[in-house]
Amino acid sequence: MSQIGTDPADPQTIFVHPLTVADVVAALRTAAPPHLAESWDSNRLICGDPAESVDSVLLAVDPVTAVVDEAIRRDVDLVITHHPLYLRGTDHVSATDPKGRCVHRLIRAGIALANAHTTLDAAHGGVAAALAAAVGLLGAAPLQPSPNDPTQGIGRVGRLEHPTRLRDFAAAVAVALPDSAPGLLVGGDLDATIETVAVSGGAGDGLLGTARDAGADVFLTADLRHHPASEHLEAGRPYLLCGTHWATEWVGLPPLAARLERAAAAKGRRLATYVSEVVTDPWTLRLSTGS
Repeated sequence: MSQIGTDPADPQTIFVHPLTVADVVAALRTAAPPHLAESWDSNRLICGDPAESVDSVLLAVDPVTAVVDEAIRRDVDLVITHHPLYLRGTDHVSATDPKGRCVHRLIRAGIALANAHTTLDAAHGGVAAALAAAVGLLGAAPLQPSPNDPTQGIGRVGRLEHPTRLRDFAAAVAVALPDSAPGLLVGGDLDATIETVAVSGGAGDGLLGTARDAGADVFLTADLRHHPASEHLEAGRPYLLCGTHWATEWVGLPPLAARLERAAAAKGRRLATYVSEVVTDPWTLRLSTGS
């Protein structure tokens, strides 16, 4: 039971109920509204009892073994990840595969798991908004507005304060993103002047045409494949910046942590949040090829 006051012997000390898993998940849904979810997506409480108390939360991009290790080490009560554990469903959660083992370890440790995926991508202050802010966009608006709320949506498009060369903007983006082995790939005329920028965290192949239609000079995203990227650049702008899936989405976690803390404080309670810095990109080393 949480306590407000400094002297346990003071009869004026006020006791309040602790936050529960349900309380924190409700705050998460306020920050990443369910109506913004893509139809194919999963955004839910994955495991855990809604009635259990929560004093601390770990936020991460991926629900993988290394994140579960960190959650247990930090002794948190809840893990919130961007990605769902089971996007396409399963018929078992036995500890015979990595996902099942994560579920068993979390339950044994008394740690709940929830996620916010495309809801957080699209939300005010979510992944897309955070990525736009990280690279200095002004007047950013949704790149692909949600049909349920056009003021929110996937990606953002905005302008830089001052026109700049592609190579210089790419260098600034590389500094703004958290580091991981693959780094940042750049496609286009390095000395071309750019001003209008589109961004979308995570896989962005499907938004190449949308970024072009928005008048972007450059599009920052991740997971671009050879043929779609090559064919796109053959037709001209926007030029391309390809970061990693993890890095372009991680930027949305610190603002979410701050928002959850504020939601708890508004209820007169304290919530400790930790943003995982474990790099969960699959690649651990980049080597230059050739001689």
